[in-house]
Amino acid sequence: MKTNPIIVEQAFNLSVIKVWNAITELNQMKQWFFGNIPDFKPELGFYTEFPVQSGERTFTHLWEITEIVPQKKIVYKWRYKEYEGEGKVIFELQEQGNQTILKLTNEGLETFPEEIPEFRRESCEGGWNYFIKERLKIYLNQ
Repeated sequence: MKTNPIIVEQAFNLSVIKVWNAITELNQMKQWFFGNIPDFKPELGFYTEFPVQSGERTFTHLWEITEIVPQKKIVYKWRYKEYEGEGKVIFELQEQGNQTILKLTNEGLETFPEEIPEFRRESCEGGWNYFIKERLKIYLNQ
């Protein structure tokens, strides 16, 4: 079960470009994703890192863009400085009528230490549902 990717989908009554900009422009990402992202560019090979606190633990996010198809798909290699493991996070956009469907896929959860509560499947599913179905949805519906 843990090797199955986490998939979260959300429809938005907005154009692809508006959703794309929300997931790739630094100032917009800071509004719904992580407020302390120091820099972000939707470019192949772009790398950034920043710490996120969870209780007593620090998770220094190490992101590298490994694939990009403008207004359709962006893929991150997703690691943490403090922990072993490497995941892949894929944001895909598809137009359906006058809606944009965002599909987020998180692969590689099984490579992270399972004794860390934040790496449990339920925690990761909850986190992605929070970011996509709550934070991003609220941000884009303002």
